Order: sequence, then C-alpha cells, then structure tokens
Amino acid sequence: MTEQQTPPPRILVGAAGSVSVTMLPTYLNEMRSQLGGTYTVLMTHTAAQFLPPHTVGIYAERVVSGESPSDWPTDKPSLLVADHDILVVLPATANTLSAAATGAAPNRLSTIVLASNFPVVFFPVMGSHMWNKPAVKRNIAQIREDGHHVADPVWHDSFDVVSRGFTHHPSLPSPTQVAEIVGELLSKHRSA
Repeated sequence: MTEQQTPPPRILVGAAGSVSVTMLPTYLNEMRSQLGGTYTVLMTHTAAQFLPPHTVGIYAERVVSGESPSDWPTDKPSLLVADHDILVVLPATANTLSAAATGAAPNRLSTIVLASNFPVVFFPVMGSHMWNKPAVKRNIAQIREDGHHVADPVWHDSFDVVSRGFTHHPSLPSPTQVAEIVGELLSKHRSA
C-alpha cells in the first residue's frame, strides 16, 4: 500500500496598506523555503501604493490587485477561496482588523475573509498608540472569537522620521516565525 502524499499548500497572502508591506518579498521567500507550495498575493489599493504589484509578481505565481469589475470573472472572492488552503493577512492594518471584526466588506480582501472556509491568520502592524486603543483590542478579541488567528506582534524600536527619534511599536514577527505559524495552521487544518 502506498502512502498518499499531501499536495503542496496553496497560500493566499492578503497584503494591506502599511509601510511594512515593502518587506513582503522576504516573507514570501521564507514561506516558500519552509513550506513549498504556490502563492497568490492579493493586494489592497493602498498596499499597491507602497509596493508595485509587478514587483510582487517576481515572488508569487499570481498577483491580484485593484477592484475593477472586469477582474471578477477570474478574481472574484469565491474563486480565490476555492483555489487556496489558507489566507495570510500580512501586514494586517487596524483598518483591515476592523473590517474583519465587524463583518464589513469594503474591498476584495475583507470579502475573502468573510467567504473563507479555511484558516485565516492576521499579522498586525501599527503604531503603539493605535495598538493600545480599546477599539483595536475589541476587534482582535472578536476576530479570535470568530475562529480566526491573530498572531502577536513583535515589539521593536525603529527610527521615526517625523519625530526624529526612535519609537517602540508592534511589528511583524520574523519571516521564519511567520512561516512556522502558517505551517502549523496548515498542518492542523489538513489533519482536521
């Protein structure tokens, strides 16, 4: 009797508009190195302002960007959900978390969160004052209660050009940590 081999994971990465999205290629490379699989990146309009979709296309099999109705025959949420095993929202902004917590669907990314029938994991990034707001805490609690995963951010210091000083704020875990979290969720989902 031959052992049935698990197919490679099909990972959908939802990129929201944060300066942290500029690090996305590093995260895609690390996930590919650790997990294999295929990658589709769904970029919000704001994410595409920080990192051009054609640049992301160097690191992913497919990039979906924009909200044009002409794209819906191939890029509508139900098709994107059917073609993937997990949604990794990286980076997840406060706006994205708010939409997910309230069930709003102002863009294709939040619509896919609502349509998902697989694990969804959010990797939040924002300023420390924003992170500590009661509304953000409520949104994270609601997302977790709804069965999704919100990874704890890693706190670090970085230079803020506006204040001309260093700020201590939540940021993305390392690419290795993100790949490990995604791998664990995929493993649990596939064994369920």
